[in-house]
Amino acid sequence: VEYIYIYLHILQAEESCPVALSELCLAQVCLSLDSLCSTQPDGSLRLSWAPLLPQEMADQLLHKMAAQGTLNDRTVGIFRSCEQLRLRRACVRSSPLSAEAFRLALCPHRLQELDASGVPGGLTGAHILSGLASNPECRASLQKLTLSRLQFGWTSLEVEEEQVGFSSLQGLRTLNLANTDLTDPFLEDICTLPRLEVLDISSTPVTELSALLGCRLTLRSLTAHGLRQLDMSPARVISILSQLHALRHLDLSDDRFASGDEAVRLLLEGGSGILPALVSLDVSGRKKVTEGTVTAFVEGRRGLLFLGLLATGAGSCDVLSGKDNLKVTGEANEKQICESLRRYRERECFTREALVHLYQLTNDMYDQTRPDILKLVLGGMQNYSESLHVQLVASACVFNLTNQDMAVGMPHPLLSAVVHQVLEAMRSFPSHQQLQKNCLLVLCSDTILQDVPFDRFKAAKLVMNWLSGHVDRTLQRMAVAVISILVAKLSTEQTTQLGADIFVMKQLLGIVQQKAMAGVVDSTLKFALSALWNLTDETPTASRHFIQCQGLELYEEVLETYSSESSIQQKVLGLLNNIAEVEELQADMMQEDMLEHVVTLLQGPQVEVGVSYFAGGILAHLTSRQDAWTLDQGLRQTILEQLHAAILTWALPEREMVSYRSFRPFFSLLQTSQPAGVQLWAVWAMRLVCTQNGVQYCHMLQVEGAVELLKTLSFDLDTHSNVRGMAESILGMVERHQTTSNPLRTQTEKGHHGRS
Repeated sequence: VEYIYIYLHILQAEESCPVALSELCLAQVCLSLDSLCSTQPDGSLRLSWAPLLPQEMADQLLHKMAAQGTLNDRTVGIFRSCEQLRLRRACVRSSPLSAEAFRLALCPHRLQELDASGVPGGLTGAHILSGLASNPECRASLQKLTLSRLQFGWTSLEVEEEQVGFSSLQGLRTLNLANTDLTDPFLEDICTLPRLEVLDISSTPVTELSALLGCRLTLRSLTAHGLRQLDMSPARVISILSQLHALRHLDLSDDRFASGDEAVRLLLEGGSGILPALVSLDVSGRKKVTEGTVTAFVEGRRGLLFLGLLATGAGSCDVLSGKDNLKVTGEANEKQICESLRRYRERECFTREALVHLYQLTNDMYDQTRPDILKLVLGGMQNYSESLHVQLVASACVFNLTNQDMAVGMPHPLLSAVVHQVLEAMRSFPSHQQLQKNCLLVLCSDTILQDVPFDRFKAAKLVMNWLSGHVDRTLQRMAVAVISILVAKLSTEQTTQLGADIFVMKQLLGIVQQKAMAGVVDSTLKFALSALWNLTDETPTASRHFIQCQGLELYEEVLETYSSESSIQQKVLGLLNNIAEVEELQADMMQEDMLEHVVTLLQGPQVEVGVSYFAGGILAHLTSRQDAWTLDQGLRQTILEQLHAAILTWALPEREMVSYRSFRPFFSLLQTSQPAGVQLWAVWAMRLVCTQNGVQYCHMLQVEGAVELLKTLSFDLDTHSNVRGMAESILGMVERHQTTSNPLRTQTEKGHHGRS
């Protein structure tokens, strides 16, 4: 924590330092709270050692805890240390806090701003007001208060003296009460605030706006979106608004504001005499807005900076095209749509409307990499992760923006965040076929699957779960392709965990059986075989499930059915090679008919080396343990002789044929007691991958200790000359790799050997 403290001071002093370092430090503190803190008798945390953090960093730490979901009654206790962690701009948005925890941790601070929007649990607006008002300094210092999506709950709060109202916070300049149970009496109380400049009363049950006249000389911004219970005539609404002499920003948007459409028409047609100082007006969703009224309004106000026209149909006015300084939300063009997504992050209906028009726009965006637009779509997905409508259209937009080569130029952190949201959408709406299809289309991208960091294990599980309930051939092909690539990217531990679910094995084998019965060769079959191959790689549990699900019998049939399809045979034999590596399962493979069929694939003019290689691997593993061989010993000897002879005929393929996570499955085959045919297959395999990717595999040989086994084989007088020759060839490659990777060290070693 001392190092973090130093970094934070450096970041504060040096503006040129990367912001990411600050984020990293704060995130680490959030994750390490238990180790950095002691637990108090009431269960709350307190920092064991609390430095005097820069005030801005204390604010950022609280905000980071809220954003990461780690802020609660227990962890907020660290902010009771007001001297070390001094808060000014506090954000506890959507954090589960009780009234007591809020009072003890936040109210003693001399707050200037507080965002407590959407706080779940027992904390109400009344609790917050009472707590803030209990601190005389806070009464004067608090300038901005956001309580949107909260209930006030005055009846549940017992106040010994008189009820505490908003008017007790005399320093308030900005107040956001959108989507609360604000009523007319409280609005009257609010409008007595002497410094109130910005007020948001959107979607509240207020019926009268006359109280606004109490702050007509100070109120600069009024947001009144969705006042559905307003009980005033349109003329009266305009009369009240026209007396707000300081008003510069007005929002009357809402596509369900029944009586407000007429009021908006009167405002637009009223001329510059009504609200002459207005520079920003939002009337999005109003049905009575016409191009004519918009034209008259804009021409009468030269200083207009913003006009909200989304879902009005009036965004195509000619008068708007010549206003470079005027920002407009609407659907007429890309600029208006993007502005809508930026402006309406807190309004689901408008976000959805903008995304619908963006989807139509992106249908024609071929070969255009637009990370700026993708970032806006991501914001909508994040803000409304539980909205099916938003996720549906947003995922379609994501596909249009990342399709084919368009993802190549996108920043990987952005794509990573997008994929995370796509996976969350799949998890939240598992039964919605079109959404799942959209998400699969997004995932089915080489750039995303191969290069972008994301939770591939989670993705594989989600796609497998979806696959179980759908039979659409196109979607099945995409899903199996995605799974095949994802499984190949998992760690051994993750593959083991995925393979532990027998349901996964049954699903993939079911697809193979379905295709084999029809005798078709398509990408779905190949992807399913590849997924099974990777799923059983060094995972005994998955291999055991393969046997239990009658996979061995199915694969024998596949070998016979696709005897002329080397690509299918190679994948089948590759998996059987994985099974043969598991000693406890070797007994299941002791079937004479199957082994004799595998022997026929060791060599021949019609057999590709890839097929022969994996056939040889199966035979090498099964013949390596003489005590476990349950068939005729003469057959074993014949197989060993044919294996040895066949390997000597194999030519190294030009393209990469196989990859390995580890050489450890080869170790038992390299023992000096093994038959020459078994050893020869193992060293041929090592030479193959070292030839094709020396940087990776020569290093792996050294790290895992395989070099010592090869040296032992090379020095042993009983080692067959073919085996010794290949072993020495591999050791030579390792030495050359060392020379290339560290030339200075190798030159020194060579000089030393020369002097010897």
